[in-house]
Amino acid sequence: MTKIEVQPIVLKDCELIIDVDDYAAHVSKVQFDPNTPSASWKGLAPSAVFNASGASTWTCSLEYAQDWTTPDSLSRYLLAHAGEKKDVTFQPEAGAGLPAFLATVTIAPGPIGGTVDGVPTGAVTLQVDGAPVPDWDNDPLTPNP
Repeated sequence: MTKIEVQPIVLKDCELIIDVDDYAAHVSKVQFDPNTPSASWKGLAPSAVFNASGASTWTCSLEYAQDWTTPDSLSRYLLAHAGEKKDVTFQPEAGAGLPAFLATVTIAPGPIGGTVDGVPTGAVTLQVDGAPVPDWDNDPLTPNP
């Protein structure tokens, strides 16, 4: 058995490109989540057991600071482009040659307002077309294995 080394990262210098703009400074969370449906059926005989999984669907969750002052802020972008499909690139560690994940999402608007004496934040869950596609070196000229 081979022992596989682990190199966990800390999310602190990321890229989140929606369409052509980098919104990393606006978000405190980016997370792609699969939802894989499953079905089970059991008969009265011990061998009559059926388990199956369906095709996964994906979402992209964003948590962000609301900014209604900056003309091209993420808050304004989500409101202005609700329902539109946009390309997203999330690079957990910013830098040339490091992995990124690409997806097409449907934009959804976020909340407006919040609690007194606090930074108003928002959270949205965006539907992903298909699944995120890894780009292991974030270089469009290099094919991924």
